[in-house]
Amino acid sequence: MDWFLQQSVNGLALGSIYALIALGYTMVYGVLRFINFAHADILMLGAYAAFFLAPVVHPIIPLPSFTGAIVIMALSAAICAIIGIVIELLAYRPLRNRPRLTVLITAIGVSLFIEFTCQHEAVFGAATRAFPPLMPAADFKLGNIIISSNDIVVVVTTILLLFALWFIVQRTRIGTAMRAVSFNQQAASLMGINISRIISFTFALGSALAAIAGILYAMRAPGIEPLMGMQPGIRAFVAAVLGGIGNLPGAAIGGLIIGLLETFAGGTPGLSNYRDGIAFAILILILLFKPAGILGKATVEKV
Repeated sequence: MDWFLQQSVNGLALGSIYALIALGYTMVYGVLRFINFAHADILMLGAYAAFFLAPVVHPIIPLPSFTGAIVIMALSAAICAIIGIVIELLAYRPLRNRPRLTVLITAIGVSLFIEFTCQHEAVFGAATRAFPPLMPAADFKLGNIIISSNDIVVVVTTILLLFALWFIVQRTRIGTAMRAVSFNQQAASLMGINISRIISFTFALGSALAAIAGILYAMRAPGIEPLMGMQPGIRAFVAAVLGGIGNLPGAAIGGLIIGLLETFAGGTPGLSNYRDGIAFAILILILLFKPAGILGKATVEKV
C-alpha cells in the first residue's frame, strides 16, 4: 500500500508537468489545427532563461526563496511568450494558408533548428548544467510516504495555472475570441475579430506555460541541456492526444494519466525498462481504438 501511495504522489507531480506542456499543444491545435513540435523546445528555453536569470535576481531577492522563484518564473514566462510570438510570426504565419503538412514539416524544422542552435558552444553548449535551487527544498513524511516540497510546489502551481487558463478562456473577451477562432476562423473574422492577434496571444500563452513547466521539470531533473525538452515533449503530446487534442481539460487529464502510468511502470520490476515505450504504446492504442481521445469529439475531414 505504501508503495502504491508513494508512486501516486510521484506520478501526480510528474503528470502535472506533462499537463502544463500538453495545454500548449492542445491550444495551438485548437486554433490552427496543427501540432507545434517546437513547443517542447520552448520548455527547454524556459529552463535556460531561469538558469541565467537566477544570478541576476539573487542579489536583489536572495535565492532559494519562494518570492525569488516566482519572479524568475514570471520573467522566464514573459521571455518565452515573446519567443513564441516571434516563432509564429516568422515561421508559421507566412504558411497559414498552405497545406497542413507544409506547416507540420516547418514545425519539425523549427524544433531541430532551436535544438542544434542551442547546442552550439556560442549559445548554451551541449554539456549538462546543474540547475540552481530556486526555492527551499524539504521532505515531509506521512507514515512511510515521503512527499518532497518540490512535488507540492509543482502540483499547486499547476492547479493555479489551470484555473487561470480556464478563467482566461471561459470568462474573458480574448478567451471568447479564442474559442470563436477555434470554432470557425472565417466567421470570427467577419465578426471583427483580429485573427492574427488571437493566434499570437495563443502562442504567447502556450509558450509561457511551457516555460514554467520547463522550470518545474528542471527542479526535479539532475540538470539541463538543449535536448531536455524532447522526452517530456513527446509524453505531453501523447497526453494531449489521450485527453482529446484541442480539449483543455482533456490535456490536463491526459497529462496526469501519462505521469501516473510512467511512474508506476518505472517502479515495477520487469516493467521499468519499458517506461519510455509506454507513451508510444498508448499513442498507438488511442489512434487505433479511440482517435478522438477521452474528451475529444470525433470529426469528419472533408476531402
